[in-house]
Amino acid sequence: MADNPRMPSRHLTFEDAVQVHQLLRKGWFQNRIAARFDVNGGRISEINTGKVHSGSLQEAMRRPDLGDIV
Repeated sequence: MADNPRMPSRHLTFEDAVQVHQLLRKGWFQNRIAARFDVNGGRISEINTGKVHSGSLQEAMRRPDLGDIV
């Protein structure tokens, strides 16, 4: 979590987006993923719908399963 609660949350990278897709495929809820990455839930939705980081879903599907992520 951010040190200063008034600072905006961080920006998600393409690699983060790949991990988001992997977590979604494992059945994680979007709000839990958002909390894990310290971002607004809308950012996870944008990744999920393909509005940002196009190609991240294909990359996530190409990679092996993450196993048990905590």
